[in-house]
Amino acid sequence: MKLKSLNIILLPVIFCISCNSVSQEKNKDKMKDDQKVELINHEAEQKVDVMIGGKLFTSYCYSDSLMKQILYPILTSSGTPVTRGWPIVARPGERTDHPHHRGLWLNYGNVNGYDFWGNSYEISQEVRKNHDGEIKHIKIEKLSPGTGEGTLVTDEGWITPLGNKIIDEKTEYHFIADGSTRIIDRITSLTADSAILFKDTKEGMFGIRVARELELPAKESITLTDAQGNATTVKALPNEGVTGNYRSSEGITGDSVWSTRAKWMDLYGNAGNEKISLVICDHPKNISYPTYWHARGYGLFAANPFGAKDFTRGKDSLNYSMAAGQNITFRYRVIISSGAHLTNDEINAYADDFAKKY
Repeated sequence: MKLKSLNIILLPVIFCISCNSVSQEKNKDKMKDDQKVELINHEAEQKVDVMIGGKLFTSYCYSDSLMKQILYPILTSSGTPVTRGWPIVARPGERTDHPHHRGLWLNYGNVNGYDFWGNSYEISQEVRKNHDGEIKHIKIEKLSPGTGEGTLVTDEGWITPLGNKIIDEKTEYHFIADGSTRIIDRITSLTADSAILFKDTKEGMFGIRVARELELPAKESITLTDAQGNATTVKALPNEGVTGNYRSSEGITGDSVWSTRAKWMDLYGNAGNEKISLVICDHPKNISYPTYWHARGYGLFAANPFGAKDFTRGKDSLNYSMAAGQNITFRYRVIISSGAHLTNDEINAYADDFAKKY
């Protein structure tokens, strides 16, 4: 009788342990699936979709209709866009200024006298044919999916209006899933085909145009002037649902971050009930580290290592030259958190990891 009673007691215990083990394995498999990074090249559409856990994170867009390659849209892990939709797919209530601000990109406003930053098809052909350069996609070198991280490697050429290639570009994109946080590491190597001068201007370099919700609330219209003296008015709009604010690694906040230097910059706010932090980290190996920030309340969020003259009001300047064959590398990390605003300690940990990784 005692043995029968013992068997009756043990069988449910063994069954429960077995069920728990199966449940734990299923949970592990689900976690792996949620962090799985896939890269899908749609050649006809000229884009590579980056999927994390089966959901779109972003797309590498290399259409011939673009003046540079962009990541667009960029979504939080909950599916909320952090990039402005216009002029590609407009959303109600968005600003419609600066049509060259699309997605996430890297280029510059004065390279051998040509404007790669401000170029778009909104500019007349008469101006573009003499003044504006474009970055042409050449090929995809590598598509590497994985659990937790996927890698895309591409080749591009910086082309003058005369059709001459003056810079060879090779870029690595590392797409990383860390729980509900998403990370993009961009490592871009530029090699001069001939003598190159990056002339000092605020119009650069690694930038993103953010969604309306992440802009800073503003009551007045502002007029901005580019390096050629062209004025653009950014009109005041209703501030309902506009919640963004900047804070830098150096403790500076709000619109005051423009032209300052910092190791990282956090743009945080809410989209509905979703708390979002959008962080750009500079890298210790980059020129001018810690970088200057071309970060505006109306939605342009950019790091610019070359704009010293504008950012210091003429106290300093940096005209960076490269001989033929010379190379320079830029490294930037973008962090997109969903559900919570990142703390200083959390951002510093991500920044330290980035500094050690490349």
